[in-house]
Amino acid sequence: MKLKKIVMALAIAAMGSTGVAAQAADVYADFPVTVKDYKGTATQSVSYSGQMARQVLHTSLKKLAKQGNGQPNAALKAQMMAYFDGKDAGREILAPTSKGTFVLAQQNIDQLSKKKNLAGKAYKGAVTSWPGNMTGAEVLAFMIDKASSADKGYDAVNGLDYAQLISKFTMGAVFYNQAVDHYLDEKLGADVKPNSKPYKAGAAYTGKEHVWDEAFGYFGTPAHTLTLTAKQVHSIAKNKPDALTLADANGDGKVSLYNEMAFAHAYYAAGFDKGGKTAYLHTITKAFVDGRQLLADAKGEALTDAQRSELKGYAKTIADNWEKVIAEAVFKYAGSAYKDLEMITAMLENDGDVSKLYRTYGKHWGELKGFAMALQVSGKDMGATGVQLNRLIGFGPVLLGNTQVTGIDANGGYVQSASVSMSEYMLQLLKVQKLMVDEFGVEARNKDVLAGMTDLIEKLGAEAANAEND
Repeated sequence: MKLKKIVMALAIAAMGSTGVAAQAADVYADFPVTVKDYKGTATQSVSYSGQMARQVLHTSLKKLAKQGNGQPNAALKAQMMAYFDGKDAGREILAPTSKGTFVLAQQNIDQLSKKKNLAGKAYKGAVTSWPGNMTGAEVLAFMIDKASSADKGYDAVNGLDYAQLISKFTMGAVFYNQAVDHYLDEKLGADVKPNSKPYKAGAAYTGKEHVWDEAFGYFGTPAHTLTLTAKQVHSIAKNKPDALTLADANGDGKVSLYNEMAFAHAYYAAGFDKGGKTAYLHTITKAFVDGRQLLADAKGEALTDAQRSELKGYAKTIADNWEKVIAEAVFKYAGSAYKDLEMITAMLENDGDVSKLYRTYGKHWGELKGFAMALQVSGKDMGATGVQLNRLIGFGPVLLGNTQVTGIDANGGYVQSASVSMSEYMLQLLKVQKLMVDEFGVEARNKDVLAGMTDLIEKLGAEAANAEND
């Protein structure tokens, strides 16, 4: 039975619990073969398995980034690089894994797609948000090298959490960049991968159909997302045992990592939306579904100017909302790091042990920095906004001795310099939140601490003038 029909039947039966009624057009699946004179046996044209292979390469790499013991580890580095830039067969899916009744259908990367890696699809431009004038792939390889010799992925000397940095920047430099600056941009050109020809010889999908599918795969949401609430999609991403019935759209008792699991930015969109203030997840998914239906309706003919204009409109909706999801994450983790520093400062004033708080601060800062870096690889020139964001956050968190990473030396080691105080850095984190509101219009605003800006400025007094004000 086709996935659309199964999802429709399940959703109608479960409408009381999901609150979302399913229509056939609500599922990103089973669009017909429209390629002219197709000779194969395929009965549908949707294909994005390569993107889902990269989703699990990312989640597996993140897990490996936490396995160092604080000493140089060539074997761990080699394993991490195999998931980053290798294409060998036999790589196991290390994360996510089955939990209780939440049984996954695939255990090996090749079950999704063969010979895929992350490095080959990473952002090709210079990453100005990280020291060293490196490309996206070079930044990630640098971080992998550091993570392999760190203690469970954490560099306490410099306050860097590599599992978070690698994960959040990979999501941006590979998934976000490929989708919005490649498939939903230049590949929507009239003469690029036209809808009147197969994507490649013998393919069951047209050029434009496959381009659209690949962008959808990078977002990482279940095919039946529009039949679920944001909270339910969030539960699937957490692969909780009770989420099986939500994820298992085809009723086979397993969760397919191809089209039933939630990953990456779809997970974060669901996380923000479940608060009730935003609808990023469904807005993005609906635009993907509507765009794919437009292509199916074209019946293998070249798109008219009107059709291509409409398709570009859906692409803009996706890109605009995807950008806001990442900006929301920057806002959230700036708030989390602020709260960490607030507790650290209070603990220090009472001569308490800040070790656990300090480690949490490193984690939240890594998430903040990784998402801030991701925000800048969409192919859009952020101009002064990018400069201000990078100056406010810096290349590392402000440390207990009021120092901060400011560069990388010729040997690949970090250079630390005197920084603002932790209190002044708290003000800079507030300015990061304000920047996300002013420039990106974030609405969920998780971990909103902006109400404390006036009091902090008054408390700092003259010190506030020294804080970054760009």
